[in-house]
Amino acid sequence: MSSVAVVQGGDVPDPSVRNLLDQDTLKWVFVGGKGGVGKTTCSSIVSILLASVRSSVLVISTDPAHNLSDAFQQRFTKFPTLVKGFSNLYAMEIDPKVENDDFGNEGMEGFISELTNAIPGVDEAMSFAEMLKLVQTMDYSVVVFDTAPTGHTLRLLQFPATLEKGLEKMMDLKNRFGGLINQATRLFGLGDELNEDAMLGRLEGMKDVIEQVNRQFKDPDLTTFVCVCIPEFLSLYETERLVQELAKFEIDAHNIIINQVIFDEEAVESKLLKARVKMQQKYVDQFHMLYDDFNITKLPLLPEEVCGVQALQNFSKHFLAPYTPTLKRGSVEELEERVSTLKSSLQVAEAELDRVRKGKQVA
Repeated sequence: MSSVAVVQGGDVPDPSVRNLLDQDTLKWVFVGGKGGVGKTTCSSIVSILLASVRSSVLVISTDPAHNLSDAFQQRFTKFPTLVKGFSNLYAMEIDPKVENDDFGNEGMEGFISELTNAIPGVDEAMSFAEMLKLVQTMDYSVVVFDTAPTGHTLRLLQFPATLEKGLEKMMDLKNRFGGLINQATRLFGLGDELNEDAMLGRLEGMKDVIEQVNRQFKDPDLTTFVCVCIPEFLSLYETERLVQELAKFEIDAHNIIINQVIFDEEAVESKLLKARVKMQQKYVDQFHMLYDDFNITKLPLLPEEVCGVQALQNFSKHFLAPYTPTLKRGSVEELEERVSTLKSSLQVAEAELDRVRKGKQVA
């Protein structure tokens, strides 16, 4: 049974994602949150960590603005591709829109277009169903979803209901027009391309796949959702909305990753950064107050991007153990570093002052 990992000797949840690695029954792991908070970096690292304890891992991007290729610095397509440097980690990027060749003929394509106009979101639902069919034919130990921003993710979770509406629309058309569609297709020599039963069967098949997977999504032994955020008001608000919606869909969530944190004990001299530390701490405290039973992992703000397998692997250590600054404020090492920096800054300022004085003398 799914549970929150707890630090030994206390009742505080472990501030890491180690619980995801320990739960060997997990089949589906969703990583989502507000746009621009680092979801792709986090989903990439979660998949790398899972690959160290699982036989095979697939990470899928369902975000139209694909970033997996950028994170791994390797080109991915709509088919699973082995990630360089691994023997059991695969990645793919899917378009959340139905492609023409997914349906094989113009008649079906035209019908899908009409259905899309009648029921918003049915095209994404059908595309997702096609992708799940593909994934189910493969024997991956666990699948990680790098999802689109929150609104798109919540639509993804509504796909079974969306396809249900599509089926109801089809049944309504069938009841109202009887065999007229079949007669018209035979009259114009279109054969079975627009056969209503064939279309209905296709939709029902997709709905069956999504309903089967949807049952798995609601099983906390098989599925969990990792919420990624940053310590700011809008991200806190979006995370709260996401957690509430996940509860409504009966989808387990007990991990929150707070990204881009400037740690209070870090040796920070900039007034701007000090102000950001104070602001961030207020929201970090609120996260801990609201989600005291969640595994909350805090990740540091870095001076550089995390791109490429090596950089992802190096950063992954902060997912398994709390981050500790290399220089703590007030330590001998930090004071020595600060003195050295001040001396260097003084030398630069003196050189600049000397240059300005010489310039005035020339003028």
